[in-house]
Amino acid sequence: MAAAITGSFVTPAQAAPSATELKKQIEAASNKLEDVTEQYNAMRVNLKKTQADAVKLQASLKPAQEALKVASAQVGNLATTSYKQGRVGPMSALLSGTQDGMMDRMSYLDMLTRSNQRDIDTFTEATQNFSERQAALKATQTKQTAQVNALAARKTSIQKDLKKLFAMREAAFGQGQESGSKYNGPIPNISGKAGVAVTYAYNQIGKPYLFGADGPGSFDCSGLTSAAWRAAGKSLTHQTKSQWSETTRISRDDLQPGDLVFYRSLGHVAIYVGDGQIIDAPHSGTVVKKRTINIMTPYGYGRVT
Repeated sequence: MAAAITGSFVTPAQAAPSATELKKQIEAASNKLEDVTEQYNAMRVNLKKTQADAVKLQASLKPAQEALKVASAQVGNLATTSYKQGRVGPMSALLSGTQDGMMDRMSYLDMLTRSNQRDIDTFTEATQNFSERQAALKATQTKQTAQVNALAARKTSIQKDLKKLFAMREAAFGQGQESGSKYNGPIPNISGKAGVAVTYAYNQIGKPYLFGADGPGSFDCSGLTSAAWRAAGKSLTHQTKSQWSETTRISRDDLQPGDLVFYRSLGHVAIYVGDGQIIDAPHSGTVVKKRTINIMTPYGYGRVT
C-alpha cells in the first residue's frame, strides 16, 4: 500500500495535484488505513481471548492437582503404616484382628488402592491434556502477536504517506488535517439506553480520529460506537465486523436513534441519531462529526438489543 501511495506523490517535474485529486488520494489512503485498523482491532480481540483462555486453562488444572495431593497423602499414610506394622496386604489383613473385621479391612484397602489410582489417572490425563492445550495456545498467541505487529507496521507506513499528503494539501491550499470544536447545538431527547448512547456520541463531536482508540480523547469508527453503547451499559466489541454479529438486523425503514449503520463491506460503522443523520469517526486526519447517512451507500443496519 505504501508504495502505491508514494508513487502517486508529485515529483518536481510534475504539476501540483489539484485539491480534488489530493482529496481522492487522502480518502483512498484513509480508507486503507481504516481497513487495517479494523483488522488490527480484530487481532487484538483474538489475542486477548487467547490470553484469557490460557489463564482459564491454568485454573482448570487446580482440581486435578488437589485430587493428586489428597491421593498422595493417602499413599503416604499407607506407606507409613506398612513401615510400622509390616506390609499391608491381604495376608496381613487376614492375620490381624478378628475374623469378623477381616472382610471390612480388605474391602477398605481395595477401595483405598482404587481411589488412589483413580486420582492419579485423573491427574495424569489432565496434565497431558493441559500440556497439549498449553502448547496449542502458545503457538496461537505467538502467531497472533506477529500478526498484530505486522498490522501495526502497515499502519505506520500508511500514516507516513498520509502525513505527506496532508502536508502537500496544507502547502498548496492552506488546509491540512481537520480540527474540530465541541458540539454546542441541540441534542435530541431520546429515552432509554439508546438516548444515553446518542447523547454520548454528540458529546464526542470535534474529537480527533485515532487508530485503535475508543476514547475518551479520540476514537476510530468502531471505538466510537462501542464507547457510546458502553456508556449506556451495553458491551460491543471494538471491531466493526464483530459489532455486525452482535447486533440485530433491521431495515433502513426501521432505523431508530442509537442503531448502527455499517458501510464499505463492514469497513466502517456509525451511530444513527435520527433525521437521516449519523455521528461517526470518519478516518485519519478528521474529527468525529455529525453528517448525512448517505456519506456512501450503507452496507446494512444493526440494532443493539
